[in-house]
Amino acid sequence: MKKILVLGGTGFIGRNLCEELAKNGFAMTVPTRRVYHARCVQHLQHLNIVETDIQDESRLAALVAGHDAVVNLVGILHGSDKAFNEVHVELARKLAAACQTARVRRVIHVSCLGQSDNPPSRYLRSKTEGEALLRAAPLALTVIRPSVVFGADDRFMNTLGHWSTLLPVLPVPAPDARLQPVWVRDLAVAIVRCVQDDASIGKTYEAVGPEALSMREIAELACQWSHMGGGEPTPVVRLPMALAYFEAWLMEIMPGEPLMSRDNLETARVPSVASGELPTLAALGVDAQSMRGIAPAYMGQDSRAARLDRFRQYANR
Repeated sequence: MKKILVLGGTGFIGRNLCEELAKNGFAMTVPTRRVYHARCVQHLQHLNIVETDIQDESRLAALVAGHDAVVNLVGILHGSDKAFNEVHVELARKLAAACQTARVRRVIHVSCLGQSDNPPSRYLRSKTEGEALLRAAPLALTVIRPSVVFGADDRFMNTLGHWSTLLPVLPVPAPDARLQPVWVRDLAVAIVRCVQDDASIGKTYEAVGPEALSMREIAELACQWSHMGGGEPTPVVRLPMALAYFEAWLMEIMPGEPLMSRDNLETARVPSVASGELPTLAALGVDAQSMRGIAPAYMGQDSRAARLDRFRQYANR
């Protein structure tokens, strides 16, 4: 039985990947800072949870040892220059060194679309630099670059849908930003295919769904699907860029993780769609599903009527 180290295995993509790996008969190691964070995957067979700090180079090298492959899903969307550098760049450098020390060459690295010679955002710059570090290392590397990822537990469509049930209108920053949403289950299957097939070594895949949409179009769909239980969909309005930057700044200075940052707006300036120059999920035998065919099934659960139904059920217990 092959053993796979999944960095970021407790996150949204990681949970779905672990389920897919388990279904295909792999053994997995999932490191986490707190065991409590891994409760979402601890029920899976052949899964070992290790409480540790993967930024510690000696601990990371010990983790990598004895595995047949490493999948790196670790990433952040918000943070300072230091945070982006630590998570996307320094971790990539440490992972490359740990793989050399442990004599483990096979790495599947989940990066992002929108990379270029001069990326406009800290997110894209750090992702580009981290990917380049891994490419320069003596690894059997496969890179997967997804667009925005959606699924039943996502913080993308669910957040849009949630706010559409609370506000009289849904303001949309960067309404013209282009995205090609990919279903998290399709992405998980694609990663497993890369683990299984050494023909993917040295290749970069663009993980996208079948339809490219603007941010405004996606917001309109979120409003429509979140009101399927009753009521008219919330109107979507364009948020002027100056106001969007001000709103993002306010969110950044508030306690907790922001819903949006100014760096997110800079990232949105670059289309997150397939370039047409690299293979997509179809090259891995994955028939990517449309958001229109998946998201309505889980978004309708957050409509006003659905929430009232859940309240009634709770009250009648």
